[in-house]
Amino acid sequence: MEGGDKYRVYLVGEGEKDTQWRHGGAPKYDLVNQLFEQERTKEWPKGSLEETVQNTIKTWEMELSHKLRLSDFKSINRETFTLSVNGRRPLSGEETLSLGSYNALLATSMPAELCPKGYYNSKDETFESSHEGFRSAFPRGFAWEVLEVYSGPPVVAFKFRHWGHMEGNFKDHAPTGEMVEFIGIAVLKVDEQLRAETVEIYYDQGEFMAGLLKGPKLASTEEEQNTSSAQRCPFM
Repeated sequence: MEGGDKYRVYLVGEGEKDTQWRHGGAPKYDLVNQLFEQERTKEWPKGSLEETVQNTIKTWEMELSHKLRLSDFKSINRETFTLSVNGRRPLSGEETLSLGSYNALLATSMPAELCPKGYYNSKDETFESSHEGFRSAFPRGFAWEVLEVYSGPPVVAFKFRHWGHMEGNFKDHAPTGEMVEFIGIAVLKVDEQLRAETVEIYYDQGEFMAGLLKGPKLASTEEEQNTSSAQRCPFM
């Protein structure tokens, strides 16, 4: 396996000399690594199954967020890979790369015109706009940890936690300074080289988005200010 930071591989080294990076070069994870180390609830033994799963998913997320071409991905089986969220239609590797991880995680079956102004609808977002929105909301990053692993390869079932501190704006909602997090379950099927073949993720999208939409509107009409939380666009 090629080098990288202590939680992710395939960032640097001979194997990445021809990699096309989305922002011109390999990303740095210093801030989110610091957040992860300060606030994780589990510290897994080196070489354990839990640590292996945790680092595997961190590496996959890095490739999805920062590599431009699927051909440069090394953490997935590019021929068979699919991603499914909450039982929705599985997305191919190319579809997932085109949408971006946030749009894949927050896909909704609601028509865009039925979502109130200012609420997130993945159909209105590009890869870049979705990532910029979450970078703005979580300037220290959006950390991720494994909480439990229920089974080992080739079918790895595990529980995870994803969290950040809303210290920046999200869309037109002011920062709250509060932690926003969600807990989920995932099933990861891997091949003999531990490359992801299928990923299934299950979590409460509405609960997660409620934390991001908790802050007051920065600039809106009186009618929008009075919109109740019960009227927020549902995520299915």
